[in-house]
Amino acid sequence: MSVALEIASIILSIALIVIILLQVKGSGLGSLLGGEAMGGISRTRRGLEKTLFQVTIVLAFAFVTVSILAVTFSR
Repeated sequence: MSVALEIASIILSIALIVIILLQVKGSGLGSLLGGEAMGGISRTRRGLEKTLFQVTIVLAFAFVTVSILAVTFSR
């Protein structure tokens, strides 16, 4: 059981990394590292951007759940 949870954890972590990297705008490496915020301007997410955001939340929740289960079953 713990091996399956470890494999699920690895798969979820890779998927989470890919989804987060897909969310980064193409405005250069500076924005990737936290440079030049949008100046306080906020905008709503639409279309694919909203879907990626929701998938990120689901994957993060699944990753935390699997990690907690892995710790629980490893004892």
